[in-house]
Amino acid sequence: MRVLITGGSGLIGRAVAAPLAAQGHEVVVLSRDPERVRGLPAGVRAAAWDGRTAAGWEGLLTAGSAVLNLAGEGIAAGRWTAERKRRIRASRMDAGLAVTAAVRQATADGRRPAVVLQASGVGIYGDAGDREVDEEAPPPPAGADFLAEVSVAWEESTAAVEALGVRRAVLRTGVVLDRGGGALPKLLPPFRLGIGGPLGGGRQWFPWIHMADEVGAIHFLLATAAAHGPFNLCAPEPVTNRDFGNALGRQLHRPSLLPVPAPALRLALGEMAAALLRSQRAVPRRLLAAGYRFRFPDLPSALADLLG
Repeated sequence: MRVLITGGSGLIGRAVAAPLAAQGHEVVVLSRDPERVRGLPAGVRAAAWDGRTAAGWEGLLTAGSAVLNLAGEGIAAGRWTAERKRRIRASRMDAGLAVTAAVRQATADGRRPAVVLQASGVGIYGDAGDREVDEEAPPPPAGADFLAEVSVAWEESTAAVEALGVRRAVLRTGVVLDRGGGALPKLLPPFRLGIGGPLGGGRQWFPWIHMADEVGAIHFLLATAAAHGPFNLCAPEPVTNRDFGNALGRQLHRPSLLPVPAPALRLALGEMAAALLRSQRAVPRRLLAAGYRFRFPDLPSALADLLG
């Protein structure tokens, strides 16, 4: 199978691409500057696209191929100024609409792809407090939560492919734990210095997933013909922010007693602090029902694998 990955040069894209190529699939990473994409896994190649349209790459879609749409400006790359919020939203919408246009053209030419996997996040549920949220939980009202609005628009950007007869599954990912990038390496220095602790009150729920299960779930959804609609990609045993800090401290043999007050986070990060202070007790109900089995369902085993 040919698999096209937008945003494929990022942390998750690279992790997904390597085993697909090793299994004999043809993997193509779409990039604005393919000549500068370095360190791709063996068997993975880069192709050019402008990040906004299907021009130049729509011909790469073949009958039975797959698209994994991960493209979008990083949420945690800086303070959420008005311009950054515009780019966060526009980058996702542009990529999704480009994928839809490419699928529409390929289908019209008799090259209908088999599946589109659309990235999203558990941020779609907003601040859910202690309420457990599965894939049936609604987003908050429009205007109440920036990340929820972005997630809704991101998911809708490729919804039209279903009317073209293409299966679509939506990946509502939690915080991906990986030793090579993402949130975990940023959290380690203060904990190793003995000054780590919970963020805010620490009672907010923290939806996490080991990178091995993020990749495993994506591969599972690619291969499972009956899988369509939204899937929460997070471990089946969510923890509170305080419990996460305690588990990380235990794994590193360091204390985890010094909280970062919510006002300090808001002062340092502005509106982006809301992403760290919200509570999302997300569970992967549909993923488990579809038959996926987690390698690391609990946090201690995940941290032991990543940091042991």
